Amino acid sequence: MTNPKVLISDKMDPNAAKIFEERGCDVDVITGETPEQLIARIGEYDGLAIRSSTKVTKEVLDAAKNLKVIGRAGIGVDNVDVPYASSKGIVVMNTPFGNSITTAEHAIAMMFALARQIPEANARTQAGEWPKNGFMGVEVTGKTLGLIGAGNIGSIVASRALGLKMKVLAYDPFLTEDRAIEMGVEKADLEVLLARANFITLHVPMTDQTRNILSAENLAKTKKGVRIINCARGGLIDEAALKQALDSGHVAGAALDVFAQEPAKDSPLFGTANFICTPHLGASTTEAQVNVALQVAEQLSDYLVNGGVTNALNLPSLSAEEAPKLRPYMGLAEKLGSLVGQLAHDALTEISIERSGAAADLNGKPIEAAVLAGFMKQHSDSVNMVNAPYLAKERGLDVRSIRHDRGGVYHTLLRVTVATSQGPRSVAGTLFGDAAPRLVEIFGIGIEADLDGHMLYIVNEDAPGFIGRVGTLLGEAGINIGTFHLGRREVGGEAVLLLSLDSPLSKDLTDKACALPGVKTVMPLAF
Repeated sequence: MTNPKVLISDKMDPNAAKIFEERGCDVDVITGETPEQLIARIGEYDGLAIRSSTKVTKEVLDAAKNLKVIGRAGIGVDNVDVPYASSKGIVVMNTPFGNSITTAEHAIAMMFALARQIPEANARTQAGEWPKNGFMGVEVTGKTLGLIGAGNIGSIVASRALGLKMKVLAYDPFLTEDRAIEMGVEKADLEVLLARANFITLHVPMTDQTRNILSAENLAKTKKGVRIINCARGGLIDEAALKQALDSGHVAGAALDVFAQEPAKDSPLFGTANFICTPHLGASTTEAQVNVALQVAEQLSDYLVNGGVTNALNLPSLSAEEAPKLRPYMGLAEKLGSLVGQLAHDALTEISIERSGAAADLNGKPIEAAVLAGFMKQHSDSVNMVNAPYLAKERGLDVRSIRHDRGGVYHTLLRVTVATSQGPRSVAGTLFGDAAPRLVEIFGIGIEADLDGHMLYIVNEDAPGFIGRVGTLLGEAGINIGTFHLGRREVGGEAVLLLSLDSPLSKDLTDKACALPGVKTVMPLAF
């Protein structure tokens, strides 16, 4: 039996290659190749270790006839076509926790740079000036830091800020009161945080829910003189609105390590007074790069040599015997978790996963992990079925797994319930033909639907003419309806409309749907 062959195609700590060799892999380190060169070379390799430079496109994957696993030394996998890799049966892994401390420290460094205007003072001093009276900074001691996102990196920033004797407010839908107490922070909703914080730092992924979370409207709600730091993802802040807020003096300073468009060769913020930036350096320390390189080498070699799966974005931990039965259930579980995660926007503290009928006899751990992965991917771009349980525990989410021996209307059933301030909210689904996932209940209303692609969820008053109004609105906007699913509690009561659409709904069209007579809730969904 020949040894697995691994290609390291981006610059990485030399010890990564040593780990591959020690664990029985043949490794080549060939960096800086063109896409055409990589396509010509990749066919002979079983594993590919990358950072951010290598672009693993459809063309590369088509040429990778023997490739079994791709490992990204770092968090983001924007440079990998993950869906296409999945369709080719190639596992994609990342190392989501190797650079957490480094990124957190960069955010703190940016905060100090803003507070004392260090970059501008340095530039003018080195230009031959001595502007001792030209800079009046502020102390961070006793100030309030608003933390948007209290996960792995956010919690490290909080601990550092508390060590600096700051007060910390944290906004995170998954942050429980118990976890907030454990972290030593005050849990707050977004509006309270915006109104009270002297400094705001962002530590959330880019999702539909977080895009432009600091919009022009939300920037206007901030405390006058606030200073804003973003070392998370570009696009979390409306950059044009931030420039206006800096120009007006409402925002006293801003520090960005990330931009909506990168490389950021041009930005409306460049040249703006009290603005500083770095070229996406959050993870750029020697220690972080060593950590992620060693981790990716360990993970890839474990998979290629022993079949072990760690931090896979597209593969759960499964034994060979369990896989055929569990995979359809895991697909259903992830869709149900995603659905309830998109619909329930409260401060969620508890989630329960119930298995009834045939599902009760299966291994519940992979199903639970699949639910959590779907549930939490709205708020974390590094979540997968392997690390989702860890992330849930880290955020203080109480996860309960329940099995019922009794049967019911359906031969097999999964139910996902979250605790909200309005009471429990649950969704349920089954498998048709033991293979096809199907939603059968949403928030107590019976409704049968496939969960796939772009969808639209509407809660409305059950009244004649409503369906026609929705169809007309979408038709006039050129949005084609794929499938149409209805459910209601009672005649004339609350009704649910679930549509599959051929294209996503714009915010403007969503607002128009909200304005239709009788509408209570409108929520675009994506699966």
